[in-house]
Amino acid sequence: MCGIVGYTGSRTAPALLIAGLKKLEYRGYDSAGLALQREGTLVVAKKAGSVADLEATLNRDLEQVTVGIGHTRWATHGRPTDINAHPHCSCGDEIALVHNGIIENHQELKDWLAGEKGHHFISETDTEVLAHLIEEFYEGDLLVAMRQAMNKVVGSYTVLALSAREPGRLVCTRQSSPLIIGLGEGENLIASDITALLEHTRKTKILEDGEFAAITADSVEIVNADGAAIETDIFEITWDLEAAEKGGFDHFMLKEIMEQPDAVRETMRQRIDREKGKVKIDDLGLSIDEITALDKLYIIACGTAYHAGLVGKIIIESLTGIPVEVDVASEFRYRAPLLKQNQMVIVISQSGETADTLAALRLARQKGLKVLAITNVVGSSVAREADHVFYTWAGPEIAVASTKAYLTQLVALYLLGLYFGEIRSYIDQSVAKELLEGLIALPGQIREVLSEASIDRLRAYCRHLAGWESAFFVGRNLDFPVAMEGALKLKEISYIHAEAYAAGELKHGPLALIVEGIPVIALATQKAVLDKTLSNIQEVNARGGAVFAITQKGFNDVAGQVDGVFYLPPVNDLLAPVLSAVPTQLIAYYAAVERGHSIDKPRNLAKSVTVE
Repeated sequence: MCGIVGYTGSRTAPALLIAGLKKLEYRGYDSAGLALQREGTLVVAKKAGSVADLEATLNRDLEQVTVGIGHTRWATHGRPTDINAHPHCSCGDEIALVHNGIIENHQELKDWLAGEKGHHFISETDTEVLAHLIEEFYEGDLLVAMRQAMNKVVGSYTVLALSAREPGRLVCTRQSSPLIIGLGEGENLIASDITALLEHTRKTKILEDGEFAAITADSVEIVNADGAAIETDIFEITWDLEAAEKGGFDHFMLKEIMEQPDAVRETMRQRIDREKGKVKIDDLGLSIDEITALDKLYIIACGTAYHAGLVGKIIIESLTGIPVEVDVASEFRYRAPLLKQNQMVIVISQSGETADTLAALRLARQKGLKVLAITNVVGSSVAREADHVFYTWAGPEIAVASTKAYLTQLVALYLLGLYFGEIRSYIDQSVAKELLEGLIALPGQIREVLSEASIDRLRAYCRHLAGWESAFFVGRNLDFPVAMEGALKLKEISYIHAEAYAAGELKHGPLALIVEGIPVIALATQKAVLDKTLSNIQEVNARGGAVFAITQKGFNDVAGQVDGVFYLPPVNDLLAPVLSAVPTQLIAYYAAVERGHSIDKPRNLAKSVTVE
């Protein structure tokens, strides 16, 4: 999710690159840097912090430079420091590059380059490997060297590079990450996002996976992995700047909902060995003895992350046999928890800066317990202070209402459950294999849930929902925490008062609030409790409530007992919460749209809660 921009032409490159990076800063904001061609050498400036922090360090004598590349970072490998900031250089500082993505085999390549080939590394990043790898193949043509080098790379990437020996020339490639070439008059640009190009041109060429390009001020050469030339069409941009920042979507929240298949895939990347049918997260730093000795886990979080923890409790207990308690972080310290040896605390925070979660983390460490953090931000306070860190790699989340961060937190908890269960010999291998294959299938299934036909069905329902001031979400077993998250989303952005109940609890009070036509969203994805859930739906029907069900294809008894139904692709019951959360997000979004509310910045709320 990092931001990349490059320029070759006759204008002042540093100012143009800085302006482009500021437009891309929503893609990453923990560090930034430039590499510029000047009189046969490369000048590299980079700094932890914002693009503005970088800008303040630049010398005026760079105003005559007309070729360069820039980067604003969302850290995945290595903390946000000056050294880890991009660009990264080869041993002789002759080649510099910037990168967006993850190099899965970076350690293998690093060992080869440092050991057998004698390269010297200075950063903690996977990206630096690429600079040295390209250097290893470089014989005067950067495009040829990049093509040869990328044959050895496994992962997702956009790479943009320049060499001190090739004035005015930039070289790039992509695989599973975006890259766009902007066509100008006597100048050309490259960026990871249209937003950085709009001020300068609306004529673009979009690079496809596995393609390479070399650009100068007057030419664009696009080739495949074998070096054969490729003819591509010119794409004319029609979006305005605000629409471009949102990828053409009306709001960041919808954009981030649509990014969830990729976010889930990134969370699993490098962490599943499909051939062996096992989870591989040995980099957590937990020993087999530590995991085997565990007799209790605490999951501590706030808001949406707390709801992820409630799902995680059921999953981890099912897969590991370890008892799990889930606490709201703001309450954890005040109930004098009985923390003992052979227990571990898992804290979950998208930003890694949630004040209450940090306070709970510190209490656990004071009591001598190890803490494992699930977070999205490398170098955050939670990541620095925890003993072990599981990064979700969801990319920046701009909208206040969390969507893709929640799904990736769920996936992280599934992976931990499978990993611990395997080490403790608790889970049957056939069950583990089925769940792993189910996890791998989730990105494609989420795309199915996000299809145009599915969204149209949900929008139609939201026209009814938007006219009410109260609504209910119900579900049993794993459906109950999903109902809680669905109700929270609806409250956050539509301002409809929404309550979630375990479906079996309706008769213990909430049925008094069911009136004719009131919206009730029923989660019915768990086969083991489907009949019980249907019985609870009948209780609502008898009192005039309007039930909209979210269920699985094949659960045929549901449709005849509700006013509307949304079908998920068939999925293992344990994995259903990942899929069922998506329609609840869309319901909240479209209800808020119908009511004309601010979507990305709902009233009274902030993205990261850094006060208690």
